[in-house]
Amino acid sequence: MTTGPEQLIDVHAHFVTESYTEAARAAGVVRPDGMGGYPAWSAQDHLRLMDEGGIRTSVLSISSPGTHFGDDRAARELSREVNEFGARLRHRHPGRFGHFASLPLPDVSGSLKELAYAFDELGSDGVTVETNAHGAYLGDRQFDPVWAELDRRGAPVFVHPTSPPNWEAVSPDRPRPMMEFIFDSARAAGDLLLNGVLTRYPRIQWVFTHGGGALPLLADRIALFQALFQGADESGPSVQDQMRGLWFDMAGTPFPNQVPALVKAFGDQRLVYGSDYCWTPAAGAAAQIASVDAAAQPEGDTWRALTTRNALRLLPSLDR
Repeated sequence: MTTGPEQLIDVHAHFVTESYTEAARAAGVVRPDGMGGYPAWSAQDHLRLMDEGGIRTSVLSISSPGTHFGDDRAARELSREVNEFGARLRHRHPGRFGHFASLPLPDVSGSLKELAYAFDELGSDGVTVETNAHGAYLGDRQFDPVWAELDRRGAPVFVHPTSPPNWEAVSPDRPRPMMEFIFDSARAAGDLLLNGVLTRYPRIQWVFTHGGGALPLLADRIALFQALFQGADESGPSVQDQMRGLWFDMAGTPFPNQVPALVKAFGDQRLVYGSDYCWTPAAGAAAQIASVDAAAQPEGDTWRALTTRNALRLLPSLDR
């Protein structure tokens, strides 16, 4: 399927199912990440938002708190259930929906089985993981088998923020998406870099949300501390070069500050659009699209056309 340059591709879009929310509540996750509850979602409502906002394709994923609530077996079953649901939506609405498959991390064995099923049987466009899995960040060596397989496949990995460990101490009465998600994205990206995951597995296409969170402001500081205390590695890519190899979406509040800061730090060639619907309500998603269209546009281009071109490089499976 081909399309005009002004149609958006939304790489940060979510779905929920009744059985998913029931499983989460049964596991005690009643107020996910400090939010009041779970949003309502239907394919029809999502398609209506897309049509009104000029979104050609939405790549669906399960948001935080993910699919692992403490029991490996239950997490494997729930991941399989939501992944098959997402794949069916993709099949029923060709060209309108893509799908990032959920992995039951920190269960490494289960994640290897599920990613193989997602790619080889379901035809998923990539996988989604959270910034930490029950307190274990993505640079933890226990996850290396998963990264090795995803690297072999050259797979997109959508990294969604979640609550940090010990969130009770820093955000007891506030929804964690307000601030903690922003810091946890930066923490996860820094953990991948400082533990050498980005250089050991260079074919993975890592996608970070909300303009990388605080990362554009921290990249120079990470480089400084690495040089001071670990010694600069002249043979490998710099911190800035590794960060420029990541992909970033513009979910949240892209203008007037988030996207300009990201572009100044890392450029605009790996910037993609993201709405964060349905966790961002339809009115909020519509207002965010309006802010993108009203912002100063890149020279000789538009944010719509630029992010769509980038998304098709990231996800060539959508160009059909």
